[in-house]
This record gives sequence, C-alpha cells and structure tokens, in this order.
Amino acid sequence: MSKEIPPGLTMAVLQALPQPVIVCAADHTIVFVNYAAEAFFGASMSVLSRQRLDDLLAFGSPIIGLATSVLERNAPMTEYRVRVGSSRFGDANDERVVDVFATPISEGEGRLALLFQERTMADKIDRQLVSRGAARSVTGLASMLAHEIKNPLSGIRGAAQLLEQSVTPEELPLARLVRDEVDRIVDLIDRVEVFGDDRPIEREPINIHVVLDRVKLLARSGVAKGITFVEDYDPSLPPVGGNRDQLIQVFLNLVKNAAEALERTPKPEIRFSTAFRPGIRISVQGVSERISLPLEIVIEDNGPGVSPDMIPILFDPFVTTKANGSGLGLALVAKIIGDHGGVVDMDSRPGRTRFRILLPVASRPAPSETEEVLAR
Repeated sequence: MSKEIPPGLTMAVLQALPQPVIVCAADHTIVFVNYAAEAFFGASMSVLSRQRLDDLLAFGSPIIGLATSVLERNAPMTEYRVRVGSSRFGDANDERVVDVFATPISEGEGRLALLFQERTMADKIDRQLVSRGAARSVTGLASMLAHEIKNPLSGIRGAAQLLEQSVTPEELPLARLVRDEVDRIVDLIDRVEVFGDDRPIEREPINIHVVLDRVKLLARSGVAKGITFVEDYDPSLPPVGGNRDQLIQVFLNLVKNAAEALERTPKPEIRFSTAFRPGIRISVQGVSERISLPLEIVIEDNGPGVSPDMIPILFDPFVTTKANGSGLGLALVAKIIGDHGGVVDMDSRPGRTRFRILLPVASRPAPSETEEVLAR
C-alpha cells in the first residue's frame, strides 16, 4: 500500500541535496533553485528566479541545448564533463567541470530539473593516484640505482678534491664545479629515496592551527619576508591525526612555492584558511570502509597563477615550473598527505592559486598549546 508523501517533504529533500538543482520552465525561465545552487552560482533564489537559463550560463553552453532537447523529447538526458562559468554571477573565469543530469517534470508541464554534479574533486583525486603511481615508479628506480650510482660518485668527488690541491688557479673553479655537481646529484638521489620509505608514520592528535602558526613564523623569517599573511581559521576545528614535523614540511613547501611565485607581485599575500567540510569521503587501499576527510586547509596566494597545461601533472615527480627546480617538492607533499590518509588538489588562475588539503579527524583529542609547550 503506497503512502501519501507529506506536504513539504519534497521541498525539504531538494533543499537537503548537496548537489545544485535548478528547475526551469519551457522558455528556460528559472522557477526554483535549492540552497546548493544558490551557493554554486553565488546568488540568492530571489535573484536567480528573475533570470533565464540563457542569462545565467555562459554563451554557447551545451547545458542550454541539453535543456531544449529534454523538453522536446520529454525524456531524461545527461551531459558529462561540462565546463560551467556563470556569465552574470560570481567570477566568469572561475570555471568548474560538472556532470549535468536533466529530466522533465511530469507534474509540471513544460518544466525540467537540472542537477549539477561537480567533477572537480573526483578528477583531482584520480590525478593524484596517478601521480602516486609515478612516484612509486621513480622510487623503484632510485632504490635499484642509488647504491650503484653513489659509489662511483664518491670516487669522483674524492678525485675532484685532490685536483683542487694541484691544479692551477685558472683550473680551480672547474674542479670545484665537479665536486659541487657531484654533491647536487647525491642530494637529489637522497631526496628521491625518501619516496621509498613505506614505514607507517607515527601519528598523534595535532591542532593544525599550531602547525600553521609555526610555518608562518619560519616563513616570515626566511622564504616569505615582506609578504602579508592573512588567516581565516575555523576555531572549532577538531584535531588531525598526523605527524607534526611532516605536516610542517608540507605547509612550508607550499608557502615556499607561493613566496617564489609572488616575487614580482606588487602586493604579495598568502592566505591560510581552515574549515570543517563534512561530506567528503574516499576509498583508501587496504581499508574496507570509506574514509571521511572533513578537515580542509587551504594555502592561497595572489600570484600570477600556473599554466593550465601544468596543472594535471604538477604533483608528478620531476615536474617543475622553476628554472633550477628538481620537481620533487610537490610530489613529496602529495606523498606525505597520502601517508596521512588525505588528498591534496590545486586550482589556479591569474591572481589566485589555491592548494587545498583534506585530512581525517584524529581519533582522540589534541593537546592544548600549553600542554604542547610543557611536553617539549
């Protein structure tokens, strides 16, 4: 026996959905948007309901054609991986990739519903898993060759040191160059070998704001002198389960990259922000249950941005935008965050580059700042 749906339940369900939903009339006039759609397009229901779909979306958007086809055929249709950039609301350059599910509404003749499923996080997690696979390949190669390479390098360095004592002053810089280059290669091998360390990390509940404050202190006295730091913290954020030193290394690497990108920016600024974002869950190899990643930490700068061609491969080993970079810094960031059970992604456009890290909550409370000081 079917039960009658209580009045208002349908509306409550629509408002509770985390995906943006838009309901349009036959002439593409917007008649309803849920709370998620208001947040997605950066405008209220009262403003959006005065618009047409053609006004809301960028000119030539395939979503407009999708809506027309659904109404003509009176059948649901789906458009995958569509770039959405609002022509009227928010930042037109802030495009997002979505899957769009469109279906006619039987109870409202000539109306259809559009549901937007953002692809950004899923795609970025997939890219990060590929990057980790590349890092493991580099690790295997490094482990195999490290011993064989380091032994002859040690002999070359010793010979270069002997030459420094016997060559003419004109030849001395060349002998020193050989020694310095050997040291550089050995250092590179040591850094690559870090990727082969698969031992479980020692974890404890950590107040992430204490970590960020330490990173800011180190950066202000070193790589980020003269740069303005802005904080937007959620003070009620629960502790993360992790390794304090490794997390400091992660955020210091990100701040160092941001500072280098800001060298020619007139008013350089680095923003730290934290938030609790329930709803992000992923599957992790070796764990039967899906892991929740509600802790969000964002490092953002107002620099020139990263080339779109570089973004998909930025976390791969030996990929760098710097003339003298090794391309291991961000690969190491991805490895450490992965070891913590989290994910890291990045989006960039001129004037804004954001690195976002999602981490799990610790299983027990973090010590207070006073307790941390007493423990040292």
